Amino acid sequence: MTQLPQDLMQDPALQSVFDAIEAGGHRAWLVGGAVRNALLGEPVCDLDLATDAPPDAVTRLAERAGLKPVPTGIDHGTVTVVAAGRGFEVTTLRRDVETDGRRAVVAFSDDLAQDAHRRDFTMNALYADHSGAVIDLVGGLDDLRARRLRFVGDPAQRIAEDYLRILRFFRFLAWYGRDADPDAVAACRDGRDGLDGISRERIGQELRKLLMAPDPLPAVRLMRDTGVLDKVLPGATPDRLHALPSPAPWLARLAALSQADLSDALRLSRSEARDHRILVTALAENWSFNRIAYRLHGDLADAAAALVQTAGPRPGWPEARAAARALPITASDLQPHLQGPALGRGLKAAEDAWIDSGFAMPPPALIDIALLAGETP
Repeated sequence: MTQLPQDLMQDPALQSVFDAIEAGGHRAWLVGGAVRNALLGEPVCDLDLATDAPPDAVTRLAERAGLKPVPTGIDHGTVTVVAAGRGFEVTTLRRDVETDGRRAVVAFSDDLAQDAHRRDFTMNALYADHSGAVIDLVGGLDDLRARRLRFVGDPAQRIAEDYLRILRFFRFLAWYGRDADPDAVAACRDGRDGLDGISRERIGQELRKLLMAPDPLPAVRLMRDTGVLDKVLPGATPDRLHALPSPAPWLARLAALSQADLSDALRLSRSEARDHRILVTALAENWSFNRIAYRLHGDLADAAAALVQTAGPRPGWPEARAAARALPITASDLQPHLQGPALGRGLKAAEDAWIDSGFAMPPPALIDIALLAGETP
């Protein structure tokens, strides 16, 4: 029998949640990502549990055990149980009653198999009991060992229940898979028009997570081949993505894929949209490392430096970042000789010369360049 690592199962806070629920005669199982990641040796972040106890019973049993229940998703059967300052999402077993391609109406169940068969992928439909013994009702263990991403049951039906599962398929393939089930790929291709009914926010969230994977390129190429990439990012191409140094920030990968304005298409935040525009500009104008180091800072500078290298690798980014300095002259050094637009032209010319010199040109020379540029309309 397959067992989860004991250091995970012996977590005192996790055990206290198991104990609280099972003290009332109910069952609980660790489920989903925690089981998958533990078996793969990947970091385990969220510890979610499934239970045959209805939400009101979970609430009552948690309080009886001195834990704090928070009704974070009570309509869908989820109670967050706080133990030792950490939140554990505990969700009652469910079955789908009705789906419309975007959301599901569910009914609570006490049947573990019903719960397993409503989940998306076999590797996400694994459970572990209080002892850490893994329960596999859908063939997920074999798929996990093979790194094969496969829908539970009929892939077309799973997708029709929620078309966002098409993007989740490519996201999980990028993170955990090496082999994409051919029937799943065909269903994603055939069902891609259903993505038209999914909100831009949800699509943006999935693409963000996909592009954060260690190597999203194989999944993105498969998205292109199935027509899914053009559906969510019209005109996008992975041609530049393959040349992007790895690892790379997700926004650099997005700019490599598409240079269009994606503010509305993906509902980017204001800061994300601004940074994407900056990266696209740096790529289009082929900024030097010196210009990137002068104009940008932190992760955005690293993203731009990675992105411009898709046109061809170039050395010297760490040196340019270390050498970058603020312009050693100010507007006051040019006044009263220059005013208004002339002052702006002079400062820009001085900045360009400062950047091109590798931040080494002396201030008198910069002043001369600024005065000449300002006096020349």
